[in-house]
Amino acid sequence: MFHWWIMAPDSTATLGPLVIQRRTELGLSLRQASEASGVPVTTLSRVEQGRTPDLATFRRIVEWLGLSPDRFFTPTTRAADTLEAISVHLRTDPTLSREAADRIADIVRDLYTNLSIKERRLGVHLKAAKTFKPQAMNLLADILHDVQASLDMPDEV
Repeated sequence: MFHWWIMAPDSTATLGPLVIQRRTELGLSLRQASEASGVPVTTLSRVEQGRTPDLATFRRIVEWLGLSPDRFFTPTTRAADTLEAISVHLRTDPTLSREAADRIADIVRDLYTNLSIKERRLGVHLKAAKTFKPQAMNLLADILHDVQASLDMPDEV
């Protein structure tokens, strides 16, 4: 496993109010805040309205706010196996509640467990086996016949 960072689900929602608060504290108009932060007026306005900025803009805004970017990110562990990776992605999806993410992860886990290959099987082409004797072929034919017969029998209730 190794660690990576994801943006916290409420980061976008908190960035806008922080920009508004900072502008108010400094007594700046949107245009003045734009000049001070190096972020275009329209972009800063969209961030105040809850839009997510691109990474470069995010860095300029956070720097202007005097905050650590870490505040907006949550450390997580990237899983080494498929099921854990799916669970991590579902839990970090902002459109899913924790309960919904867990339910979907449970369904995926059940499907994965039932449909995955549990063991490797060895296949042998019988004609290629030089040691395969006629007696063995007759025995195998009898076994296969018995298996087929048991499959053809109707289920007992």
